[in-house]
Amino acid sequence: MPKTQPEKDNKGSEADRAPETAAQRRARRAQFLRDLMEARALRDRVQPRRARAARMRQQMRMRTFRW
Repeated sequence: MPKTQPEKDNKGSEADRAPETAAQRRARRAQFLRDLMEARALRDRVQPRRARAARMRQQMRMRTFRW
């Protein structure tokens, strides 16, 4: 089966790049979280019964949680 991502070259291509700054890391993380929320919203739209069951489970979890 073909690989979807090219393999990384172990000859220093990673070491040539400067280390990632905190701002770059935060931006990358924010983009990931946006994509994740979009994927969850799409799943909720196409599987409403499963989404409703998940909401009910979460509500029950919150009701039984003790501080």
